[in-house]
Amino acid sequence: MNVAVVTVGDELLAGDTTNTNATWLCDELDARGVSVERVTVVPDRVADIARVVNEYRAEYDAVIVTGGLGPTHDDLTMKGVAAAFGRPVVEQEEALTWLTEHGGYTREDLATGTAHLPQGARVLHNEVGVAPGAVVDSVYVLPGVPSEMKGMFESVADEFSGVEKHVTVVEADEPESALLDRIEALQETFDVTVGSYPGEYVRVKISGPDPEVVEAAAGWLRDRVDPVEN
Repeated sequence: MNVAVVTVGDELLAGDTTNTNATWLCDELDARGVSVERVTVVPDRVADIARVVNEYRAEYDAVIVTGGLGPTHDDLTMKGVAAAFGRPVVEQEEALTWLTEHGGYTREDLATGTAHLPQGARVLHNEVGVAPGAVVDSVYVLPGVPSEMKGMFESVADEFSGVEKHVTVVEADEPESALLDRIEALQETFDVTVGSYPGEYVRVKISGPDPEVVEAAAGWLRDRVDPVEN
């Protein structure tokens, strides 16, 4: 399964807010064997949201959009997603009923626009906050507040799956450039995916669908690098 993640918000592009939602989603999806092919940040503009969602829904199995939900002036994500499908946004009675019966609100408490979703969307109820999410075909629209986004993703997590990956990390006390020949030989010898991440020492991440092959590759590399002394 191939997925694109789209995060919406001027505050992300301005650097006012760290994009922790994208990192968390990528980690969760990767653990489920899902391949994240794109992570994109777009501003709070309907045209930009619609253009990116329309492009990605044609290219990937699913698109996850976070941020910009609610009734305030800059909450434009539902309008953008609706525009990508050529649909209007309409008030969803199911969302209103859930908020009054389970959310502890009266209809008078809720600002106009709180339950406006793309026409025909499947409602995703917000167990942590107020603004509901939605699923339109293969596009999943989640809140931007991290706690709300995580809770809502858990409600649909089983809809995301792929080939299980096994991961092992080998630490090497050598410069990354010095490891290039051994990493190349590793990839030629074993059917695995390899990533190297420099820092105080180099972490070589080895992953693949077969745990025995991954462990064999890790053992091969450990025998050929300078280990990190603890």
